[in-house]
Amino acid sequence: MEKNAKIYVAGHRGLVGSAITRNLQSNGYTNLLLRTRLEVDLTDLRQVLHLFETERPEYVFLAAAKVGGIQANNIYRADFILENLKIQNNVIESAWKTGVKKLMFLGSSCIYPKLAPQPLKEEYLLTGELEQTNEPYAIAKIAGIKTCESFNRQYGTNYISVMPTNLYGPNDNFDLNNSHVLPALIRKFVTAKDANAPSVTVWGTGSPRREFLYADDMADACVFLMESYTGDQFVNIGTGEDVTIKELAETVKKITGYTGDLVFDSSKPDGTPRKLLDVTRLKSMGWSPQTSLENGIRLAVDWYQENKSKFE
Repeated sequence: MEKNAKIYVAGHRGLVGSAITRNLQSNGYTNLLLRTRLEVDLTDLRQVLHLFETERPEYVFLAAAKVGGIQANNIYRADFILENLKIQNNVIESAWKTGVKKLMFLGSSCIYPKLAPQPLKEEYLLTGELEQTNEPYAIAKIAGIKTCESFNRQYGTNYISVMPTNLYGPNDNFDLNNSHVLPALIRKFVTAKDANAPSVTVWGTGSPRREFLYADDMADACVFLMESYTGDQFVNIGTGEDVTIKELAETVKKITGYTGDLVFDSSKPDGTPRKLLDVTRLKSMGWSPQTSLENGIRLAVDWYQENKSKFE
């Protein structure tokens, strides 16, 4: 990508899009196209196509999506599949109609079968049943991968897909009802410490294993792949290491300085038993993450402490 190329980051205010935007800006890309949801409704094809026809972006990072944790995915099933299909279809179609040079679609590691072998290799896609709690969201993301692949094969486009693992960092969603596990834990422990609460309750048994990648590392991998990778096969983005939810909660507890008790509510769902990405393909290309989990959580806690008034 040329430093002055017009680059559209769809979803630039979210966890993923804001990290990609920071990375591009820090690497000297000066012509970024950024639009808020109020300026362009990505679920409306007419608005999206108008944006592309007017602005003519050369490169697109498709980071916009409706996202949430186990509870949100399970309750708002129709919303998750419908809105995500609309967003990605509208952006990909508009990119094709206006001759975008290259597009990156960002998916999610929940696309893999619930009981697929660990760690999760890219070729395990569509080899088994999905986790029921987030199946609609996963199906939308699988459709996005296949849409990019199909455009490449039929029209010779250069659309690539990446599958990040669980992400966290600045501009994460800290809403306790529909956030992912790590931001929810950060908010719970910070709130409990501030209130001098006797205990913090964590959903599930604490036994599931999860992999976590700091958002700025993910963004660095995305820009690296946008500059160096072309192909129909999507690429996993992760650390290749995981921890139990109990270990994660204990780390957040330590970093926040909370001294009360940790309680696990086994009546709440655990979700997938384990979700670890095989990142052999990405590492073989010469990229690896730079932020340890503990350092990343410390950065995320600091960011939440500075911005927590937004979430109250």
